[in-house]
Amino acid sequence: MTDNHLVGKIGALLRALSARNTGAATTDLARDTGIPRPTAHRLLSSLADEGFVDRDQQTGSWFLGPELYLLGQTAGSRYDVTHQARDSVHRLATKTGESAFFSALRGEETVCLVREDGDFPIRSFVLYEGARFPLGVVSAGLVLLAFQDDATIDAYLHRTDLTTRWGPEHSPESIRERIARTRRHGYALNPGLVVEGSWGMAAAVFDTQGKPAWALTLTGIESRFKPSRQPDLGALLLHEAHTLTRALNTR
Repeated sequence: MTDNHLVGKIGALLRALSARNTGAATTDLARDTGIPRPTAHRLLSSLADEGFVDRDQQTGSWFLGPELYLLGQTAGSRYDVTHQARDSVHRLATKTGESAFFSALRGEETVCLVREDGDFPIRSFVLYEGARFPLGVVSAGLVLLAFQDDATIDAYLHRTDLTTRWGPEHSPESIRERIARTRRHGYALNPGLVVEGSWGMAAAVFDTQGKPAWALTLTGIESRFKPSRQPDLGALLLHEAHTLTRALNTR
C-alpha cells in the first residue's frame, strides 16, 4: 500500500467516523468507506494507539479520539469561523421557529458545524452537527454546488453518481434543474428529497475570492415551507448570508 493510498484510507475512516456522532462499529465504517473490514480494523487500532480514535470497550463502537480534539483546538485559531456564524444561526432560528444550521464546504462535501433549534415543537433531524453530504444533496449541498462555475459543475456531475444512494431525484438532469432554480432565486430548496416530509432551504456564504464556501440552512416539516412562506424564509436566509459574508471577509 503506497503512502498516499494509506493516508487516503485513514482520512476516509476519520471522515466517516465524524459523520456518526453516536459512534460506529467497524463493519459500519468499512461499509461507509469501501475499505475491507480487516484493513479498517487494523487502521482503526493503529489510530487508537495514537489517540486519534477511541473505542468503547463495552459496545465496541469507535469514536473520534482526544488527540483530534487537541489538534482541532490548535487548527481552530486559523480555520474556525463558527463563533461568527452562531449569531446568524441564532437569529434565523429565533425569527422563523425552525432549525437553523451553518455548514462548510470541504472538498466535495458539506459538513454541518452549528445547529440551533427554534421554538416550533416539531423537528427535522436530517441535519446535525458533524453530518456530511455530497454536493447536490440537501439544500446546503445544492446551493454550494449551484454557485460554482459551470465547468466545475459539469465535471462534478459527470464523475459523480448520486442516484445509487440518494435516488433518481438526484440524477444530473434533476440537479441541473434545481441549480437553475437556485440561481434564479438566490437560495436553494430541498422539497423532502432526502427524507420525505423534511424540507430545507439554504443560502451560500462566500469567501474573499467570491467563491461559495459555507451555507446557512433552515429545515423543518413540509407544512412550514409552503410556497407562500418560501420567499420570506429565502429573504431572511439571503440577508443573513450577506451579513455573514461581509463579517467573514473583514476578519
